[in-house]
Parts: sequence; C-alpha cells; structure tokens
Amino acid sequence: MDAFLTALFMVVVAEMGDKTQLLSMAFATRYSALSVLTGVFIATVLNHALAVVVGTYLAEVIPVSIVQIVAALSFMFFGLWTLRGDKLEGEDKVKTRYGPVFTVALAFFVAEMGDKTQLATVALAARYHSPVHVLIGTTLGMLIADGIGIVIGDYLSRKVSEGLIKIVSAGIFILFGFATLYEAMGYNAITIGVMVFLAVLMGAIIYVMKREKDLEKH
Repeated sequence: MDAFLTALFMVVVAEMGDKTQLLSMAFATRYSALSVLTGVFIATVLNHALAVVVGTYLAEVIPVSIVQIVAALSFMFFGLWTLRGDKLEGEDKVKTRYGPVFTVALAFFVAEMGDKTQLATVALAARYHSPVHVLIGTTLGMLIADGIGIVIGDYLSRKVSEGLIKIVSAGIFILFGFATLYEAMGYNAITIGVMVFLAVLMGAIIYVMKREKDLEKH
C-alpha cells in the first residue's frame, strides 16, 4: 500500500506544470475530455509498464542500499527539473488518421519517453519491491494530474502563479529525496555531511538557474 500511495502522490506532484499536463490541456481544446483521458491512460500503462520492468530489474541486480541512494539523488534531480519547468516542443501538433484516442496516446507515449515522470517511475519501482502497485499508482496519478489540467488548469493558471506550483512540487521531490537518502545511509556524520553538501550544491544550482532566467528576461 505504501508503494501505491507514494507512487500516486509523487506522480501527481511531478505532473503539475509538466510537459504532458500541458499536452493534455492542449489536446482538450481539440478533442473531448474522455478521448484525451483514454489516450493518456493507454500511453501511461504502456510507458510506465516499461519503466516498472526496468526499475524492478535494477533492484534485483544492484544492492538495495545503492538503489535507494540512486533513487534519492534521482528525486532531488527531478525536483530541480520541476523547478526549471517544461514546455511543449510540437507534441500537441501530432496528427494521425486513426482518431483522437490513438493520436493522443501516440503523442503522450512519445512525450513520456525520458520524461521525469517515467524516470521517477523507474526509481519508485527500484525502491519498492511492488511493481503492480507502483504501476497502478503512477497510472492513476497521471490520470488525476492530467484530469486536473483539463478541467481546472485554466482556472488554476489565473488564480495560482505557475512559479508557486513549481516551487511546491520541487520542494516535495527534494524532501522525499533527502528522506530516502536518510533511510539508505542512516543517521551518522557521513550522512549529515552528504546532505549538507547536496543542500549547498542544489542551492547553487537554483541560484544559477535564477540568474539565467533573469538574463533571458533582459
């Protein structure tokens, strides 16, 4: 149950402002919400099943402590990725002659390849030895997040700043990463030193990202 709830929560968080949520909002202007969500469901099951298989395999061949440390660092990276933000790069322009469901499913499957949600699924599957629960949790999380994007995305964009959503989502990922690292390494001087180093490093990265965005505005 922990695997399911964690996977569900983490994917909903990861999808807030993510490229695939933006994609669902774009497709919702062309197709019915049911067609879009059906396509999202098909693409997510296929894409995340692949991610779960990879994550489960890694957990079998790599020591658990190493898997947990890599997963922790991955979650921190996903937090920084969330803070950086995503944008569509033409995925919403995909057209096929096989109808809206297939069109949406194809676009989402391609967009999710290498995306942070898919990589997070790999990390979750490696951390928890419960592939079915992880797959169900991540799939349901995608449907919830993209459903939010379709139904109330426009309202939220007018009432809540995109920056605030990114900060909250990134913070949750980073905190989860630190918690996972603590679980893997235990409480000792080395763990504290590593956490302080990572906190300083991420602070520096965030500062550089902010500087780059400020320069782009000018």
